[in-house]
Amino acid sequence: MALKVYNTLSRQKEDFVTNQPGRVALYVCGPNLYDPCHVGHAFSYIVFDTAKRYLRFRGYQVRHVQNFTDIEDRIINKALEQKTTIQAIGEVYIQRFLDEMDALNIERADAYPRATGVIPQIIEITQTLIAKGFAYAMDGDVFFRVRQFAGYGRLSHRSLDEMQAGARIQVDERKADPMDFALWKASKPGEPAWDSPWGKGRPGWHIECSAMNWAEHGAQIDIHGGGHDVIFPHHENEIAQSEAFTGKAPFARYWMHNALLRLSGDTSAEDKMSRHAGNTLWIKDALARHGSDAIRLYLLSTHYRTPLAWIDADVDATARSLERWRTALKDAGATQAVAGDNALVQLAAQTHEKFITAMDDDFGTPQAIAALHDLAREINRARDGGATPAMLAPAQTTLRELASILGLTFAEKQAELLQAAPFIELLIATRRDLRAAKQYALADKIRQDLAQLGVVLEDTPQGTTWKAER
Repeated sequence: MALKVYNTLSRQKEDFVTNQPGRVALYVCGPNLYDPCHVGHAFSYIVFDTAKRYLRFRGYQVRHVQNFTDIEDRIINKALEQKTTIQAIGEVYIQRFLDEMDALNIERADAYPRATGVIPQIIEITQTLIAKGFAYAMDGDVFFRVRQFAGYGRLSHRSLDEMQAGARIQVDERKADPMDFALWKASKPGEPAWDSPWGKGRPGWHIECSAMNWAEHGAQIDIHGGGHDVIFPHHENEIAQSEAFTGKAPFARYWMHNALLRLSGDTSAEDKMSRHAGNTLWIKDALARHGSDAIRLYLLSTHYRTPLAWIDADVDATARSLERWRTALKDAGATQAVAGDNALVQLAAQTHEKFITAMDDDFGTPQAIAALHDLAREINRARDGGATPAMLAPAQTTLRELASILGLTFAEKQAELLQAAPFIELLIATRRDLRAAKQYALADKIRQDLAQLGVVLEDTPQGTTWKAER
């Protein structure tokens, strides 16, 4: 069975065929650096990390690019409020992001371009779009002519008039059409700004990803990933400006969008997890309670295109089910596997086949996980029935190998530390009080003692975070 991927553009599963045989150019929309990331972000990044792991398992060479949006209204406002720079704000949240991705066992991207790092490319793209008649300058701003691009709306599957009727459009009488969007914005007093042919200014949001894609991957990519909430207008606008600029289509062969994560069972759009709405669960807090394995298994137990509610009790139940997997892997690798066929060896081979069949069907992690649950259960039954470690070893190898594609580590130290999380948080609070009282020697001793237990502390302007030492 060939790998099939659901394409938002065609609204159907398609055979996966890349621009270059055996190579995948993957771009995933990264975080906006005005606040920490929540578990809704983690859902998206875990989905694409798992897809990347599986593509590599299937023999593809994957080049993964994920951007950092480090210039945007909310970042500017935060920098002004804190009397600092957007660069300083960005560095804080980039480091926290990378630490949290590491803690979630999300493999790092091959490149993390920043919007402020591609200003020359943004200016070049904008100049070309003006020259081609797709954009126009007005009072230091540059707007994209939406109606000039014939294919506009094909990703969100709506006509331009339908989009205009349902959109919240900021009134700007200078635009040739209300739906035209900004490629370049004239700077306001106190804002970061760059020189351009249209005066000092900064890029619009949508042009950033087109420029970073072009700089890192070239004119065309294989997979563009992101959350369902950025299909329109962000990804719609990316297609328009990228294809209008390069003259090459499609800009992306496959558009993958994960569904949105919510904090309750309500699947209304208003309840989606959102930083600016304030209904968030920070990744740091989720890790402190549950750990990466439970978080990953919980999020991957639902197909990535199906909306999901985050319910702590259900994540706790997932963690308990993981203990059965850990039990199944007990003493794995401690002995040489026996030769010859037995029921468990046959089941391991069948599980391997079921796993591939499930993942080949648009990265069907729920069915893949179900197959691994069955294998873990049978390993435990075989052990209880008197099977020797040598007899269990082949099935254990299969379980660990396939679970690693889901990003599971079965780290014992992490599991132990999670049980001690309330006490660790108490020690961190005590250390904070000691530092406030200038009792630095005692505060340092708490850090040292925790380090000996495998707990790494990181002090940031937003507070102290901790993680298990890898």
